[in-house]
Amino acid sequence: MPSPSSSAGGDPPAPPDGADEALPAAAARRLAVRERLPVWLQARCAVEPRTVAAVGVVLVAAVGFAGQQYWSARPQGVTAPAPVAPAVAPAGGGGAGPVRIVVDVGGKVRDPGVRRLPAGSRVEDALAAAGGVRPGTDTTGLNRARVLVDGEQVLVGATAQPPPGAAAGGPAAGPLSLGSATVEQLDGLPGVGPVLARHIVAFRTARGGFRSVEELRQVDGIGERRFTELRKLVRP
Repeated sequence: MPSPSSSAGGDPPAPPDGADEALPAAAARRLAVRERLPVWLQARCAVEPRTVAAVGVVLVAAVGFAGQQYWSARPQGVTAPAPVAPAVAPAGGGGAGPVRIVVDVGGKVRDPGVRRLPAGSRVEDALAAAGGVRPGTDTTGLNRARVLVDGEQVLVGATAQPPPGAAAGGPAAGPLSLGSATVEQLDGLPGVGPVLARHIVAFRTARGGFRSVEELRQVDGIGERRFTELRKLVRP
């Protein structure tokens, strides 16, 4: 049984084994943390682990906020818009040709009449615009791949006007009108092929017709000799 002197104001009980070593170590760590803090912070705060942890959280949050602001304010790359290719003029037009041409489609087609087609269209395109050729129509002599010329007439299944003096055993049909002749009719003139016939039609379209036969001299491909052969076979 313990003595009264030991239970009333005697020496405190001895700490367990190892406790005297742990307390100095913890105190040393707190002292080291305190020494790393600024002097003003040591003076204002009671340096305890709880306070140190709070200050650390604030510092980490401040560094994170500053990093986020720096990242959001960095220069952003801008994608340049795709370049737009310039419009290309129709082939063979030299940049000054018409965008569309006007041709007259007649004869044995479902819907004859004047048609407006893109420049560079061919006879086949004109036939399609007129509803196609009527069934049973002979198109053997029709060149569907020929490039159309503005202002020309395409006749399907119709007998073209014979060139002057070409009718066998018959009188001459008279001078061919330069103002209304088709490419096929001009092609039948002596010394005039498909290319020269298209030049004549193109000249007529650009000038609004022929005012005189003498203007035929200005068509590209017609020299003096050819003009001499044609002057009596055509009229304005």
